[in-house]
Amino acid sequence: QVQLTESGGGLVQAGDSLRLSCEASGRTDNIFSMGWFRQAPGKEREFVAAVSMISGNAVYGDSVQGRFSITRDTAKTAVAMHNAKTKTAAYLQMNALRPWDTAVYICVADEAYSSSHVYPADFQFWGQGIRVTVSP
Repeated sequence: QVQLTESGGGLVQAGDSLRLSCEASGRTDNIFSMGWFRQAPGKEREFVAAVSMISGNAVYGDSVQGRFSITRDTAKTAVAMHNAKTKTAAYLQMNALRPWDTAVYICVADEAYSSSHVYPADFQFWGQGIRVTVSP
């Protein structure tokens, strides 16, 4: 199994930046993509971003394109494989935050990556979520 632990949420003002982290533990060898969804009160879950753990290629939701950036740490590169301390993690850098970015942000992971994987059903592993609140 895979466990996902999010950190970095909190309360910020509009225009501020925030960086979320998600670290995977357990059978991380099976993880080939990590990403984020978010869910605001009374709204459906929304895709935010996902990244390939191999190539670093990323895909973003329309509402965050150009403001958010997702990166990853992985043991799946030739250099990292020789470093026993390499984590399996994803990071979401959120810039120019707006009040409508307020939501619970949920880390996800899966055993495959595709730029078309933007739906909840595309991700097998889910974190508990972390709250981000953006005040006007």
